[in-house]
Amino acid sequence: MTEPPVPESPGPEERAATAPGTRGGTGAGGDRPHGGGAAGRVARSTASAVLIVLTCILVPVALLAAWVHDIALDTDRYVATVEPLATDPAVQDAAVHRITEAVGAHVNGPQVAGDIASWLQSQGLPPRAADALSRLGPQIDSAVDQAVTKIATRVVDSGAFATVWTDANRAAHNAVVHALTGKGRGAVGVSDGTVTLDVGTAVDRVKQQLVDAGLKPAAKIPQVNKQLVLFQSDELAKFRKGARLLDIVGNWFPVIVVLLGVAGVFLAHGRRRALARTALGAAFACLVVAVALVVGRHYYLDHLPPQVQSEAAASAVFDTLLRFLRVSLRTGIVLGVVIALGAYFVGPGRLPVAVRGTSDRTADSAARWAAAHHVTTGRVGAWALAYRRAAALGVLLIIALVFALWNHPTVLTVLLLVLVLLAVLAVLALLAAGGRAQLDAARRTAPGTPRDGA
Repeated sequence: MTEPPVPESPGPEERAATAPGTRGGTGAGGDRPHGGGAAGRVARSTASAVLIVLTCILVPVALLAAWVHDIALDTDRYVATVEPLATDPAVQDAAVHRITEAVGAHVNGPQVAGDIASWLQSQGLPPRAADALSRLGPQIDSAVDQAVTKIATRVVDSGAFATVWTDANRAAHNAVVHALTGKGRGAVGVSDGTVTLDVGTAVDRVKQQLVDAGLKPAAKIPQVNKQLVLFQSDELAKFRKGARLLDIVGNWFPVIVVLLGVAGVFLAHGRRRALARTALGAAFACLVVAVALVVGRHYYLDHLPPQVQSEAAASAVFDTLLRFLRVSLRTGIVLGVVIALGAYFVGPGRLPVAVRGTSDRTADSAARWAAAHHVTTGRVGAWALAYRRAAALGVLLIIALVFALWNHPTVLTVLLLVLVLLAVLAVLALLAAGGRAQLDAARRTAPGTPRDGA
């Protein structure tokens, strides 16, 4: 005869879910009502709502503060941010155009042709031939422009231009601070709301190569305005005040916002729901700011002032300087959605309960198969069975700490940490299931347990 099936002993989670006075499936920090009178509950709910709303609003502001502080004051990250501009085709084309314009403006083709014709006429050239020669000014201008453009392009495309750009920005890494706060100097400068790129070194190189190519008059080109205007905004002065404030609070503001959110969730009567709403609200606020950046970019490029010589270069600078802010906003959106989903799947809903039940049954089946093949988890399984919830909470806190200490996390960082968390939770579930299998086996073999034929 075969032994009658022995009911599986409930695990700690099931016992906790069915214990008197608890609400099944709420998980750690579930939706439990707080004690106190009606007035206390109203005050607590009001304070929680205010803190949660404030947190949702301030999350994108905290990301903006971190962007201003880190990108402006971290030399390596600043150089890494602006370094691609040296090889960006739009910026290179704008630099070639400005260099050609600066050099060509001082090579007057008609005057050169007239001077040559007058000299040749004084040496006996017939007046008609001299007059024909004097009309070659436009052709001289065109030839000089082509030569200058060719040499300027070669200079800008060379590694020398990228090296000069990188070295200048590394020596003056506060150029972005200058763009936002008016402090500092560098290859990117700001004056009265105008952001300029200094192409002076490139102009000097083009002049020297023109002389080497045989165009001797290029040596007499005087010092000219070597600033390439990339960005102009009459509102920049207003932005500077906010940037200074964000720079000051950049280190601590994100921490303060997190603490406000934690306080709001702690004071809420339904903490799990409050956590989900806070996360979704913060994600929505980040989404709004991200959309506002896209709209602002299009508006700016559609209303470029005449001081900006290249729309493509202005677009490249705009996108480069705001790249990390956009990454942070996308990270905030994904993180908010992930936290909200996590809060949902530890709740009492039909889908979360079904998912957790399926996971536990799968783990139990794997544990029974392992036990049938004499593979046990030993004391580790017993420990996991007893402290699974505490261990899961500890792992969650560790991953949250890793995320907080991660240097500029991205969406991939969030997904990686989520996968790590899910993997650890799966291992804990398997170990706990192994512990339950061992416990059931010990009960079946304990003295006094009924056996077949007894």
